[in-house]
Amino acid sequence: MKTTKIFYFLLISLFFISCSEDEITQENEQSTEAVKETVVTAKNNLKPIGSGVMMQAFYWDVPAGGTWWNVVKGKVDDWSNAGIDAIWLPPASKAQNGPFSMGYDPFDYFDFGEYNQMGSVETRFGSTAELQSLVNTAHNNGLSVIADIVLNHNSGGASEYNPFKGTSTYTDYQPMSGMFNRTYYDFHPNDYHANDEGAFGGFADLCHHKTYVQDWLWNNSNSVAKYYKNVIGFDGWRFDYVKGFAPWVIKDWKNAVGGFSVGEYWDANVNTLDWWTGQAEVSAFDFACYYKMKDAFSGNDLTKLNDDMLWKRNASKAVTFVANHDTDEIVNGKILAYAYILTHEGYPTIFYSDYEQWLDKNKLNNLIWIHNNLASGSTSIMYADNDEYIARRNGNNSAGIVVYINNSNSWQERWVETNWSNTRIKDFTGHSGWEPVTQGGKWVKIQAPPKSYSVWSVK
Repeated sequence: MKTTKIFYFLLISLFFISCSEDEITQENEQSTEAVKETVVTAKNNLKPIGSGVMMQAFYWDVPAGGTWWNVVKGKVDDWSNAGIDAIWLPPASKAQNGPFSMGYDPFDYFDFGEYNQMGSVETRFGSTAELQSLVNTAHNNGLSVIADIVLNHNSGGASEYNPFKGTSTYTDYQPMSGMFNRTYYDFHPNDYHANDEGAFGGFADLCHHKTYVQDWLWNNSNSVAKYYKNVIGFDGWRFDYVKGFAPWVIKDWKNAVGGFSVGEYWDANVNTLDWWTGQAEVSAFDFACYYKMKDAFSGNDLTKLNDDMLWKRNASKAVTFVANHDTDEIVNGKILAYAYILTHEGYPTIFYSDYEQWLDKNKLNNLIWIHNNLASGSTSIMYADNDEYIARRNGNNSAGIVVYINNSNSWQERWVETNWSNTRIKDFTGHSGWEPVTQGGKWVKIQAPPKSYSVWSVK
């Protein structure tokens, strides 16, 4: 996540509470009337997550003014028709910077745009009603909706004397929703321990070892997790900055509410990613793949695609991507990088700006179709040098494919061994007009245009 400029300020207290943490727990447990009796569209006809492609439905600094939920709502029908199966939304609840915040400085986990606090009623993205309308529209189009969850840190608390630091800290949280009030006991340092795996950017660092915090985040019937799922209608979770706390936190959340889960463990070390997915028992963004693609396409060395990646270790836990709201470093050859992740194993993600603004949408739609209909089975890397890369998907529910990526400035041709004998094949991208017939020994010559790619399968 990106660091948001935070200006701490004192909140004018609506009332003063002079009770113990246990009493606060009881008081907040009684706030179930704050949970709105909202009917969420039945979710019987959603596409299985992982059967298609995920859309990251935002970018950094999307337009403010409370319009974004409606913008996305207007696109989900087209996205679903293109083969998207899930949309990932930015953090949806009220944050410390109110109408200007991208949501990564959370203040009130239960205010989705209905309480006048932190400078606005609506969030940057819109109102609660507009969010739920978006969720229902996505469900009606068969799309799951992934919530961006920030559990590591909070922002916007009022100042209070903190005996564990001997100074005042901004750890007094009295959100207008009346849900999940917090004090210095709930952050580091406290009476349990001084710190956990990592703090972020000077924000108040939540202590997940405290039962009170666990109850409000995922255990209680009106916890953040269950409210997001049962009231707002979210179907899965993208967890922000999971380096900041232990993997059991994500595992416990997932066990409490279910749903597809992916963590942002920002590390290029595939061993670390593989370890984390095993401990958390959820998926992770494949940063190892991302950085190898950066080296390959920006550094003009496609042999880097031979290197280890999470999808090669455990494809069922790898969410692959070319760019996101935090990092967008693959500039040269970006469409080639999409050709790579949309023809290989793992669950690919498309970045909103690439799809809607910067790249050829028709080419991306074609690659999404190839991913959903042709690219199945295990992967065999057949050839790689500085400019060329060829891999074969060996087929599972389909005939499989051969993908040929060419980063040179001229057309290239190669003989390759396919899965098909005496079979006519074609390039399903339309970049090549060849329709060769494979030999009895399954070999065939294929081609790819300069700075482009071809994807071959049975005609």
